[in-house]
Amino acid sequence: MNQTIKNSLGETLDYSFASGADDFKKSDWIVVLGHGVTGNKDRPVVADPAAALNAAGFDTLRFSFAGNGDSAGDFRDATITKEVGDLNAVLDAAAASYPKIAYIGHSMGGAVGVIQASTDVRIRALVSIAGMIDTKTFAETEFGEETPDEGLMWEEESCPLSSAFMTDLCQTHNSLENKVEAITAPWLLLHGTADDVVLPKDSETVRGIKGDSVTIVTVEGADHSFNESAHKAELIDNIVAWLSAQA
Repeated sequence: MNQTIKNSLGETLDYSFASGADDFKKSDWIVVLGHGVTGNKDRPVVADPAAALNAAGFDTLRFSFAGNGDSAGDFRDATITKEVGDLNAVLDAAAASYPKIAYIGHSMGGAVGVIQASTDVRIRALVSIAGMIDTKTFAETEFGEETPDEGLMWEEESCPLSSAFMTDLCQTHNSLENKVEAITAPWLLLHGTADDVVLPKDSETVRGIKGDSVTIVTVEGADHSFNESAHKAELIDNIVAWLSAQA
């Protein structure tokens, strides 16, 4: 792909496209990858699985939501609702060339995927990495002591905490359980037992609703971003094997 992708507000979304290895080419598929809060398309938890999927024959497109990384827009406007619109713009671009799309989302990027996949049949396979379901609990646990429009996310100067972000997480969505029920695409969820940002119970909530129709992989000792090399290897191996089975 070699085109400019803009969201509905006209903001250009930065993305990286890579072709899959010819020896294992899955010509009908593209895997789109989205990051989490304060992240971007080049964070290892997104970029490393994309590279492994390229080696397995998948074309990939990882992108930064508006206001993040090198994408246009204001970080303070980067709510889940707005990011769903960003993802929709990326899917519009991808669907022009690919009949089958898989989406992988990390953390809040996982929540974005849940909302989109609940109504968008173009997503033929869904992968959540430490995916967020209980959005209100996340917001209150991580940022409840900060004052919106004055405080920062995790003390990062480049990541101001906006009232729009908190309102979207705590009121507009609150929880995504109703969206979970509507998803029909095959779904893989991966969560580390040591994740203290998005708790493993969010993935267990999905199991409680969907039962054996979803696949859940628990990685013992892994943190929110699977930073340890052994944990990341287990994450990547499971993603590649599962998506290859869907293809």
